[in-house]
Amino acid sequence: MFASATTRRREVAGAMRELTGLVQPQLQGADPDIAVIFLSSHSSGDVSALARGLRGALRPRVLFGCTAGGVIGRDEEIEDETAVSLVAARLPGVDVVPFELPITGWDSVLGDAESFAGALGAPPATRFFLVIADPFSTPIDRVLELFNESFPGIPVVGGLASAPESKNVLLLNGRAVDTGMIGVAVSGAVEGDVVVSQGCRPVGRPFEVTSARANVILSLEGEPPLRRIREMIVDLTTAERELLGNGLFIGRTVRPGKSAAVRGSFLIRGVTGVEESSGVIAIGDEIEDGEIVQFHLRDASTATEELEMMLTPQSMLGPASGALLFTCNGRGRRLYQRPNGDIATIRSLLGDVPIGGFFCAGEIGPIGGRNYLHGHTASMLLFRPERPVERVGD
Repeated sequence: MFASATTRRREVAGAMRELTGLVQPQLQGADPDIAVIFLSSHSSGDVSALARGLRGALRPRVLFGCTAGGVIGRDEEIEDETAVSLVAARLPGVDVVPFELPITGWDSVLGDAESFAGALGAPPATRFFLVIADPFSTPIDRVLELFNESFPGIPVVGGLASAPESKNVLLLNGRAVDTGMIGVAVSGAVEGDVVVSQGCRPVGRPFEVTSARANVILSLEGEPPLRRIREMIVDLTTAERELLGNGLFIGRTVRPGKSAAVRGSFLIRGVTGVEESSGVIAIGDEIEDGEIVQFHLRDASTATEELEMMLTPQSMLGPASGALLFTCNGRGRRLYQRPNGDIATIRSLLGDVPIGGFFCAGEIGPIGGRNYLHGHTASMLLFRPERPVERVGD
């Protein structure tokens, strides 16, 4: 049983009354197992007071959330103004285990997979993790690497807090902190379907990286990358060439072999620099020899098209119980030039699902069975009842 609500009230008492007044009838008087709250343009004192008030009124087992530059509700995206988004859920047969990192310092938990798993205290049967981190104090790449090592194949979904002027506050039950990572390990009678839409489409053909050093690509199939880019541009349409003004991106396939280089199988990173004299390029990630890559373009219509493509299989599974959306603060009006770009697409395909989310400074979600930090991405978690196990007859 899920409920969601938004309010634009700034004063704590009024915001709390409006949110609880909207959510409690949807929960039919039940205390939620988890309440997820995202707040924008509030002072840190208001954030803590509102969290305490909601915790007292709703009595969730876990309250989890953060401040952000904008929030997302059931049918609207509210950017650059005061707003609060709340999702609460009653989850019978589900266990929600909160955790906070670091507990005593990053060195104590980042040494190896065993130390990391022990710090989380997550049940062995965890189905997925929800996480929020402060981007300035969290070594997020190493943390996600340890999630992948300690809990292989288990999705990690969430985002980096994005409060204006870096005034991030992370909320976990009665605590409000401004550094590190908070999270919830979810296990039991629930399914978590994850949609990660990076909003890009491939152009040209795939290439094998034949020489690379750290985040610099020295050659693609024996030729300088800049030469490959210029060859690709010759074959682009006029409209595609105009999209180069939005930047050029490169996708690293997460599955081996060129035959696996299909849309949706790439981890997208930006092309961050070009050296004209040598023709080498720098990208926003480390890369190794032998990887398969393909150049990508991004625009509003591509972002909508890919999100629709990713959501269509979900629309065929019947209504989800509820959802959380972590979308980039470079999307929204900045990408679509209109309000409600992502949420309108989601509602058109999934209907009136109780949903909440926020605009992130980085989005977290799995591609190809491993968890990554993304940019310009929509990472979405849909909650569904546990699916019955199919038994093969004798």
